[in-house]
Amino acid sequence: MSEMYKNDVEAADALKNITDKLKSEISKVIVGQDHVVEGVLTSIFCNGHSLLIGVPGLAKTLLINTIADVLDLSFNRIQFTPDLMPSDITGSEILDDERNFKFSKGPLFANIVLADEINRTPPKTQAALLEAMQEKTVTVAGHDHQLPKPFFVLATQNPIEQEGTYPLPEAQLDRFMFNITLDYPSEADEIEIVKRTTGNIKSEVKKVISAKEILAFQELVRKVPIADNVLEYAVRLVGKTRPNQEGASEYVKQYLGYGAGPRASQNLVLAAKCHALMHGKYSPDIEDVKSIANYVLRHRLVKNYKAEAEGISVEDIVAKLM
Repeated sequence: MSEMYKNDVEAADALKNITDKLKSEISKVIVGQDHVVEGVLTSIFCNGHSLLIGVPGLAKTLLINTIADVLDLSFNRIQFTPDLMPSDITGSEILDDERNFKFSKGPLFANIVLADEINRTPPKTQAALLEAMQEKTVTVAGHDHQLPKPFFVLATQNPIEQEGTYPLPEAQLDRFMFNITLDYPSEADEIEIVKRTTGNIKSEVKKVISAKEILAFQELVRKVPIADNVLEYAVRLVGKTRPNQEGASEYVKQYLGYGAGPRASQNLVLAAKCHALMHGKYSPDIEDVKSIANYVLRHRLVKNYKAEAEGISVEDIVAKLM
């Protein structure tokens, strides 16, 4: 970071300016969905992966494509299907003209990988992707192959159609830093979307930030100081979600089967640091933790039958705990 900026304060100011530029470039193509754009950018600057949940036609693929464009990163999309094998995404050993084995890279070898409809593929292929997400390497025929840096997986799931799908187990969902839901656009936004997509004007976005700068900002986020009371608030919030822990509230015991683990506390603190920088603050406060709590906890809390029967959402539970 020292090569690009005089000190960390200057770098923090630069991250705020770059975030504003990124948002304005992305808005040339994507109408609305500001919270989704911010969530994805936050997870990228925290070196985490995101799960995007939304019905078809909400421009999930276009959004991720646009983000890859403005970030000046390589991008691959993998359409997950029931017959997709691990080697189809990681790559495989092939015989070349001299009858030697050489490694042919799969679509995972890109900075941003869109794993479209991750719940459509069998557990074996899901596991290959999740291993790559965790280790940032791919192992084929006993050899490790490093994935490019930075490396982000943005996986999508369609919440409606569950027939013929393989839901991700809780332990694998925990590998995703954020779970971001996409909602239907407002009427005004939808009018603007239809205007833009049915005309002949094509929006071009400019590249705003390079891979090298992203890696530098990822380091900067970890350096951000955090007050003890904010750190304790984040850890306590996660602790409150565990129904089997001593001192758990009746509300949590009533509606939750399982709570979030320590990885949730880590991600909550890291994301709060990044959220603060992106909004021009040098240290996170409790409001920053609250702003990103749903993204971090949404996929880590397991509701019980009572919550399902009464139509209580994870967001309702998180709001009550905060």
